[in-house]
Amino acid sequence: MTETLPDRVARFFGPAETPGLAVSGGGDSVALLCLAVEAGLRPAAVTVDHGLRPEAAAEADWVASLCDRLGVRHTILRWQGWDRSGNLQDEARRARLRLIADWAKVQGLSTVALAHTRDDQAETVLMRMARRGGVDGLSAMSARRQHLGVTWARPLLDTGRQDLRDWLRARGQDWIEDPSNEALRFDRVKARRALTALAPLGITAPVLADIARQMQSVRKTLELKTTEVARAALRADRGDVLLLPAVLAEPDEIARRLLLAAISFVAPSDYPPRSAPVLALLSALRQGQGATLAGCRFLRHGGVVRVTRELKAVGHAVAPGEVWDRRWCVFGPVRPGLEVRALGPLGLAQCPDWRAVGLPRPALLASPAVWSGDDLIAAPLARIEADWRAEPVRGAAELHLLPLSH
Repeated sequence: MTETLPDRVARFFGPAETPGLAVSGGGDSVALLCLAVEAGLRPAAVTVDHGLRPEAAAEADWVASLCDRLGVRHTILRWQGWDRSGNLQDEARRARLRLIADWAKVQGLSTVALAHTRDDQAETVLMRMARRGGVDGLSAMSARRQHLGVTWARPLLDTGRQDLRDWLRARGQDWIEDPSNEALRFDRVKARRALTALAPLGITAPVLADIARQMQSVRKTLELKTTEVARAALRADRGDVLLLPAVLAEPDEIARRLLLAAISFVAPSDYPPRSAPVLALLSALRQGQGATLAGCRFLRHGGVVRVTRELKAVGHAVAPGEVWDRRWCVFGPVRPGLEVRALGPLGLAQCPDWRAVGLPRPALLASPAVWSGDDLIAAPLARIEADWRAEPVRGAAELHLLPLSH
């Protein structure tokens, strides 16, 4: 018996699961909404109005009316944070995920479903090929992914875009066509056109999606092996990472992933460095050299490579108790005028016994300290403090799991 599209969606979720649905009003997301309802799920839907097109507000209201007719509770979220700088598409995507993740948590939803299709998967593979993506790039999008405290699910990754539109037409359900889907200034639209041109060679959406599935299997194997090595050869030490000699002895791809895990631990960022500079870093370390990359310093210290924060890359000052540099929380007797910022040369000069703590000078320079103007109040990593302590946001257990999530 052939599996129907509603059956495919129902199988993706547990019988008691209540998913959130991201619904823009386009054909893919409207199909996901209608399929979820026909599958017997009880979803909640959300639409993000980015405020970038005059029609956006009306489109969000159209989705709200559709959800009302289907008996699905619906929320409209509005993004107002763009300062007209940076990459608009990237900024909008990240803002959309943050808004939806926050909404899901308030709604008590652990999973949000996105309407990416097999065609989206194929377009993603093409775009990542253009960027020289390796195994991770060519594995494209996963069916499930943990991010921002939410599981992002893609139940339609094995379904073609045209299949969804045919299903909607058969039921007399319309949708909204976004004019930006034809704008050649966007890489995804170019990839869509390229797929049409490549079809006579047999390079089709199903073929590229199958390549992505194969690469996902390879990536999973690499991640499991990297995690095994990470447990044995990576050590967390007061916010830094120690790379034992076994790291540099691993094959390039495993060692590259271990370096990425160390970088992500010491200098959390939305995007990891690309493969080429990481492999150049690996080569330098194997030759016994120090190096800097992505806000980290790599130092030879005590027979291992210490990965520590680069002083010039640390975050701005915060109040005690807040997260500083995405790495530390400093606690103690708070009073007005105190702030946490890097210890730096000025602060280290006020810690004459800093060598006794066993950390190299560069690590201490970028360590958290409490200041009142130019007066050093506390340096928890550089000297003994009776009233102040610094706690890393991440621990060793998270370090060893990073190869599975980078």
